[in-house]
Amino acid sequence: MKALTIEDINEEARGKIYIQDYSQKPTIDGVKIIPVKNYISEDGDFSEILRMENGKAQGIEGFEVVQMNRSRLPPGSIKGWHLHFEQEDIFYLPPSDSLLVGLWDLRRDSKTNGTSMKITLGAGQSSLLYIPRGVAHGMTNVSNQDIELFYFVNLLFDAKNPDERRLPWDSLGADFWQPKRD
Repeated sequence: MKALTIEDINEEARGKIYIQDYSQKPTIDGVKIIPVKNYISEDGDFSEILRMENGKAQGIEGFEVVQMNRSRLPPGSIKGWHLHFEQEDIFYLPPSDSLLVGLWDLRRDSKTNGTSMKITLGAGQSSLLYIPRGVAHGMTNVSNQDIELFYFVNLLFDAKNPDERRLPWDSLGADFWQPKRD
């Protein structure tokens, strides 16, 4: 059988055809995605989310867990850009959920300063996302159900003096929070 060429495709679709980009996407220095083993059996599944020794998270040098939080996101919600000057975060989302996380390196002296990236958490995978201080982050629930994000922090929350600075949700454009449609 003979291979097709672009001329073998009808004219209406021919101008819309493109090749998807499979090249390595930009990453941000210090951001880590750590796979979490999800054990599946006939009676359900089990994930060992985070191992700690004396409060220190294994696999993330120097990260001492002092608080664990939960955040609920209804469908279509966007929790816009925020960053921490002292705190670092480790996100965990169950593999049954799906969350689009945006990251933006705002550290002036970072070799990836100004780099932004998107990461999908959950969506059948179980992983941790480590976000260093100075990397702005936000998220949007692109699913049609409420989701719950669990995150570990290395600084206790202080409502009178929160280590949280905000940027407008659309600082990189409103379309940043839209999933890429192919």
